[in-house]
Amino acid sequence: MHGTVLRVERLTPSMVRVVLGDPGLEGFSPGDWTDGYVNAQFLPAGADYDVPFDDEHVRTLPREQRPAARRYTVRRWDQARRELVLDVVVHGDEGVAGRWAQTAAPGDRLQLRGPSGGYAPDPAADWHLLVGDESALPAIAVAAERVPAGAVVRVVLEVDGPDAELPLACPGQLEVTWVHRRGDGAGQLLAAVASLVRPPGRVHAFVHGEAVATREVRALLLGEWAVPREDLSVSPYWRRTFTDERWREVKAQWLAEVERDV
Repeated sequence: MHGTVLRVERLTPSMVRVVLGDPGLEGFSPGDWTDGYVNAQFLPAGADYDVPFDDEHVRTLPREQRPAARRYTVRRWDQARRELVLDVVVHGDEGVAGRWAQTAAPGDRLQLRGPSGGYAPDPAADWHLLVGDESALPAIAVAAERVPAGAVVRVVLEVDGPDAELPLACPGQLEVTWVHRRGDGAGQLLAAVASLVRPPGRVHAFVHGEAVATREVRALLLGEWAVPREDLSVSPYWRRTFTDERWREVKAQWLAEVERDV
């Protein structure tokens, strides 16, 4: 499956929206998840193949010749137009996906695998907690849009500053706490969540983003807040000071350690 870039829009200094279309997206369906994602395949420098390529064949190539896979949330899928919207975090020349998004132009093509996912707001919950940073903002935005009308929603988002904030649409009773990062941001997201005035009843929580921050918030929710594990979705997308490649190498071990926390 592949798409061709139709439009590119700079949403904030650190977020680029890429809209893909093409007959190559025929049959695409994002599923029912609000954290549904695709694996975008970014070609290595000097690749002797182009999009669309044989996915099974490139898996047999030496590692340095294979595409780099990065997960991106399906921000929106327009079935009528067959347009797929991806919001990509960019930080200068860091990361293969960010570099691609910064220079993407109409006509460029991107190969995709998926989609997959695992979370959607439970309509039976008394209230919803959505926590993360820029990397989780697209999934949080989709989740906020899909809660039942009138549902109580609390969002806590850590970003670089006011110019990184984006408006969130929601049919429920939405309150957003923006946390503006200071220094390395250590502990800021946890402090913001811990200071929330919690609505009564059962919460369904989504905590995705930086590894250390999500681990801290997870411990708070499972421990002091006594949130059942089945009512909590946690995923560390990235880890501060780690490259994408290094994080992928140690992520499984990290997740095993996190499971032993609480």
